[in-house]
Amino acid sequence: MKNNTFYAMLSRMKYINRWGLMNSTRQENLSEHSLETAIIAHALALIGNKRLGKHIDADRVAVMAIFHDCSEIITGDMPTPIKYYNAQIKLAYKEIESAAADKLLSRLPEDLRQEYEPLFDEQENQLLHRYVKAADKLSALIKCIEELKMGNEEFKTAKQSITKSIEAIGLEEIKIFMEDFLPAYSLTLDEQ
Repeated sequence: MKNNTFYAMLSRMKYINRWGLMNSTRQENLSEHSLETAIIAHALALIGNKRLGKHIDADRVAVMAIFHDCSEIITGDMPTPIKYYNAQIKLAYKEIESAAADKLLSRLPEDLRQEYEPLFDEQENQLLHRYVKAADKLSALIKCIEELKMGNEEFKTAKQSITKSIEAIGLEEIKIFMEDFLPAYSLTLDEQ
């Protein structure tokens, strides 16, 4: 049998839980997070195109977001305080993520691997990856909002830290998303 196990490995994203060091009221897995990140990345690109006159490939951004954390199938979800503790650890983890991505890609036949490689390479299209990174952070912020809404103060500091990191990205689309769409995440179903 050929080693065409890429898609079967991706199906394991649902087993990788996020926020390992946090006491969550509801677990969030990598599959859920990737879908939410893709939806938000797509929205950010559309906001850029429709409201700011940009020409961002929203579909490509969404697909990149789907795969943005796939290496965690192999590495697991490294808690942010550890991942970014210092420059050495951050660099070492980037190398581990790259090796994990290569390992996943090796599970594809060559003709398909060529199509997926750019989706895993942050250097391939840095502008589009900026949208993915922004969406990734917004997804984390939404998790904090949801946890705080449930009375879980564990996410209070994380929300402040993530908000600062979002502001540092410097995309105008983020500000628009946060003003126009983020408040709805604090509403109950009946209020929506």
